[in-house]
Amino acid sequence: MRNILMSGLLLAAAFSTNPAHALDSSGTPVVVTPLASRTTTASGQPITLPQKNVQVLVSTFDIAPGATLPVHRHPFPRYAYVQAGTLKVTNVETGNSNTYKTGDFIIEMIGQWHQATNIGDGPVKLLVIDQVEEGAKNTELRQ
Repeated sequence: MRNILMSGLLLAAAFSTNPAHALDSSGTPVVVTPLASRTTTASGQPITLPQKNVQVLVSTFDIAPGATLPVHRHPFPRYAYVQAGTLKVTNVETGNSNTYKTGDFIIEMIGQWHQATNIGDGPVKLLVIDQVEEGAKNTELRQ
C-alpha cells in the first residue's frame, strides 16, 4: 500500500513540477497547474508519514463566518486546499499565525496545538486529505 501511495505521489509530482499540457487518450489537451510543492509543514517541521498501514482519508470542511475551531493537534500529516474563504491558523504554542485564502494549500503542523478561525465574510470551504495509520483518528482536542 505504501509503495502504491508513494508511486501515486511521485506521478503527481512529475506532472506538477511545471505548468504543462498533457494529452488524454483522444488527443484533447489537459492543463496541469501546480498548486504546491513543499517538504515542511506550516510551522517548518519536516513532513513525516505514518510508519505502518497507511490510510488516506479525504473530507470536506465548511466553516461558517466567525467560527473558531477548538484547539487541537494532528498526530499524522494533514493537507488542506482552500476552495473558498479566508482562514487564520494560529499555533497556540508559539503564537505564530498564518492566513490562508481561496486557492492556498495548507500543510498542517504535526503534533503542535493550534486552532483556526474563519476571518472572512463568507464560509471557508476546505478539501482535507489525511494520511494516518489505518483506523487512527487525525485530530486530538486539547482537554
